Amino acid sequence: MRYGPINPNLFTLNRARLAKLLLPNSLAVVNANDILPTNADGSLRLRQNADLFYLTGVDQEESILLVYPDADDEKFREILFLRETSELIAIWEGHKLTKSEARERTGIQRVEWLSEFPGIFRRLMCECEHVYLNTNEHKRAAVDVESRDLRFIQQTQEIYPLHDYQRLARHLHTLRAVKSEEEIRLLRTACDITDAGFQRVARYLRPGVNETELEAEFAHEFIRRGGDFAYNPIIASGKNACVLHYIANDQPCADGDLLLLDVAASYANYNADLTRTIPVNGKFTPRQKQVYEAVLRVLRACTAGLTVGRLLKDWQRDAERFIETELLGLGLLTPEQVKAQDPDRPAFKKYFMHGVGHPLGLDVHDVGQTTRPIAAGWVMTVEPAIYIRDEGFAVRLENDVIVTDQGPVDLMAHIPIEVADIERLMARPK
Repeated sequence: MRYGPINPNLFTLNRARLAKLLLPNSLAVVNANDILPTNADGSLRLRQNADLFYLTGVDQEESILLVYPDADDEKFREILFLRETSELIAIWEGHKLTKSEARERTGIQRVEWLSEFPGIFRRLMCECEHVYLNTNEHKRAAVDVESRDLRFIQQTQEIYPLHDYQRLARHLHTLRAVKSEEEIRLLRTACDITDAGFQRVARYLRPGVNETELEAEFAHEFIRRGGDFAYNPIIASGKNACVLHYIANDQPCADGDLLLLDVAASYANYNADLTRTIPVNGKFTPRQKQVYEAVLRVLRACTAGLTVGRLLKDWQRDAERFIETELLGLGLLTPEQVKAQDPDRPAFKKYFMHGVGHPLGLDVHDVGQTTRPIAAGWVMTVEPAIYIRDEGFAVRLENDVIVTDQGPVDLMAHIPIEVADIERLMARPK
């Protein structure tokens, strides 16, 4: 593991919270993600199933968790199944968790090898009434590849067709939305690593540097600090910044252009999400500064609006009104255009066409019951923007914010964002 140890009480507490939500006499099953193939005999690195990690802290392939809170025999209430290692596996793949290591990491006392799973699972299926199975229910997910979860659902329902099957994801979405103190600590670490990468790149940047070089600078800082990229980095100079998910990162940065950096680190599977827009030559032009400060005002207002009890759709509407006001002030919209606009296709959409934020955690676009009122413990991104294709540049700014009963807390308040702070940072010796 690149990251340090995590207190196993986090995972014990998460399983206890889940157990309280299950129907009486229920069995829940959570699988690890597959290791995905590439070409020939290649494969990608494991990206663990976030739900399994949330409940166990295990970052190993082929793992399975069984949770059966009402099992008559206490030994069957929590069981973790692991891939058994061998001398051959150790030579080719390296160390795998031992049973004692797994107990220490997860707080689960009963750990078995995968070979024991079929027999134990059959016994518990014959005793339970309700079965909670898991799958990816994110609204924006493209489910084109059959997952380990889906295969398990099909196999289980074929062999045991008469059980009452329930969706585990809706409960895990509710639980994962509210972050504990330990999760906030891990998110803060991801934000601190992100800060180090951003400051390194801001000092390195100069006209003529390629976007690719900047990606390499981020990678250097993230990996040396035990992190990784939270998502494919967006390093977009000039007009490239008007492409929302630009990931080519292969163009030179020109003197006088702005550079949009939507790049953040992950740590222990917890993700930060940062966007900054900075001048390639270290100095904003008057027009760039005007647009930048408009977006920054929206970010400040939207951050203040992240309060307990609000609905996200109302928060989004407020953001759109703020953007519309700024666009009028920038001369990008006229009052006549606003008055004559189609309510279903408002004029501001030409310059701001996405959501102002999303839940953040073990996934960058994290799960959560986003139709419910905002609750204390949610972590949200705040990312307003103005894209001006006609002028060949864009400004997007993004910070990560915890919602608390006392008001929003910005996890990235220490990362430079004011115009003067950005220019001062970039004026340091390269």
